Amino acid sequence: MTNLSPLQIERLKYQPKLPSSLANGISHLIMNEGSATEAVANKEDIKNLFKNTYGKPTVTFQTSTEAVECSQRNVGVILSGGQAPGGHNVIAGLYDALKQANPENKLYGFLGGPSGIIEGKYVEFNDKFIDDYRNTGGFDIIGSGRTKLETEEQFQSSWEVCKKLNISAVVIIGGDDSNTNAAMLAEWFVAHNADIQVIGCPKTIDGDLKNDQIEISFGFDTATKTYGELIGNIERDANSAKKYWHFVKIMGRSASHVALEAALQTQPNITLISEEVEQKKMSLSSIIDYMADIIVRRSQIGKNFGIAVIPEGLIEFIPELKAMIANLNDVMPALEKDSKYTNGSDADKISIIENSLSSENSSVFKSLPSLIKSQLLMDRDPHGNVQVSKIETEKLLISMLEEKLSQLKKEGKYTGKFATQSHFFGYEGRCAFPSNFDADYCYSLGYNAFALINFGMTGYLSSVRNLTEPANNWLAGGVPLTMMMNMERRHGEMKPVIKKALVELDGPVFKKLETNREDWAMNDRYLFPGAIQYFGPASVCDITTVTLKLESESRLAEV
Repeated sequence: MTNLSPLQIERLKYQPKLPSSLANGISHLIMNEGSATEAVANKEDIKNLFKNTYGKPTVTFQTSTEAVECSQRNVGVILSGGQAPGGHNVIAGLYDALKQANPENKLYGFLGGPSGIIEGKYVEFNDKFIDDYRNTGGFDIIGSGRTKLETEEQFQSSWEVCKKLNISAVVIIGGDDSNTNAAMLAEWFVAHNADIQVIGCPKTIDGDLKNDQIEISFGFDTATKTYGELIGNIERDANSAKKYWHFVKIMGRSASHVALEAALQTQPNITLISEEVEQKKMSLSSIIDYMADIIVRRSQIGKNFGIAVIPEGLIEFIPELKAMIANLNDVMPALEKDSKYTNGSDADKISIIENSLSSENSSVFKSLPSLIKSQLLMDRDPHGNVQVSKIETEKLLISMLEEKLSQLKKEGKYTGKFATQSHFFGYEGRCAFPSNFDADYCYSLGYNAFALINFGMTGYLSSVRNLTEPANNWLAGGVPLTMMMNMERRHGEMKPVIKKALVELDGPVFKKLETNREDWAMNDRYLFPGAIQYFGPASVCDITTVTLKLESESRLAEV
């Protein structure tokens, strides 16, 4: 690689840390099995769909004094779904473990995501290739994609490609949907005696792929620190200019972990949490009332400025909008096959949709600004759902607040000024240089993935735990993918998917926000975390997320 910045040059030199159980090498490991596992929900349905891979035990690794000879084998790796900081280090860790076990081993990278294994598009890694990408952000080493692995034809094509390359194991690096792909592929391979293992790695900046065995998905640490820096910068600007309300929408569709973590790092005046909105059945108007109350009270003490943090998926958690979007997702597959709809103007499409929805949902749809209606009509995501990231929820809230505050002004209940700025922080955090934590964690996940392969495991997710401790104290092992699965409606049908972990409103992370919400609303307790640090005191470089710290403390308190 040429034209490197000074930071790039330094990060390429960084040597990630490993858990002590893995640090002595693949050939010096023993594997301990836990008890049999069950799916988190819909146990019988999942068991029937995964007859060959269901109920397997969790496993952990320990160092052995005995060295074991490792036979030669070839492995394929796929980057799947949206980018997350550290993906390159997962591949680097996998490559190093594979070569350390046997220098004759080969690692193939499938290009463009899951479609690469279907179409036989790949590269073979070597030392120089890998070394150019160590500790860097992005997925550009082989690219990514969102192709679903679910049809007989796709599975058969994948098998043929693996046979051609003599591949005996595939590692899929992705989030909940991508690792559902991994579970489906693993089951198919076993059912067809393909003798090809499949291992997943937990990736998503959204933070919603976690459980007792997966404490955090990789990329969350780096992304939230990146957003924290940006929000802190805006807070400093707001506190300096004292004339704008900033509305910051943050990536994270189905769960509010990213928005919550960023808020705990920066302490803005208003933070909306989608899961809270849903549990309290807060209507759109009640959310506007809540926000307007803070804006009015701040204006009364001369503060016509502030920061509001909004999770990307909020609109799907507001009861009346959630019902409307669910109805929309159900009717759209049929409408997209109807030439009257597909060939119609936007006005025609809106009219057709209004007549296709139930009367109650049609009323909700009609009440939305034309901008939001148009955004709801955009192309579906790969799962057939509304692309929530393209709905400018922050602008919807601003528009409705302007209307609300104008009414309050007419009633003599508000005399302040309401000038606004809107922001969406998403792509800014997905490909940042990984923090030291993510560099270490991702490298360990990849290294550990090959350990699982070496012990013959399939249908497992690479698991590294005890993450608030120094890396040498981390615990390496694996968790069966079926253990995390339930049934959900996709494209109008019930499908097996890994269950998303949403914000727990009775958990320590949300309680931290809830306890401080009123104080932060009125008293400008802004924090300015600044840029991610890679060098210097460990207390600065290796600081963990507030989420991980609070959840770890809570687990320890329960023991």
